[in-house]
Amino acid sequence: MAAQNQATDRAHRIGQENTVTVYELIAEHTIEEQIQNLHKSKQDLAEEILSGEGISSILIDRDEILKLL
Repeated sequence: MAAQNQATDRAHRIGQENTVTVYELIAEHTIEEQIQNLHKSKQDLAEEILSGEGISSILIDRDEILKLL
């Protein structure tokens, strides 16, 4: 994920004046799809914690924590 973000940022920095469009192709029912879903859930959790909004509504059980690891 970080490498993809860096590549996208690099495309914008290299004097690019046109719009840059990035496509991410992930096949269904693959490990890549599972990894993408895991990254999304971690990112959502981090944003929610860092924003301080809705912290009282964050209830994570043991199984959900283990899925994030």
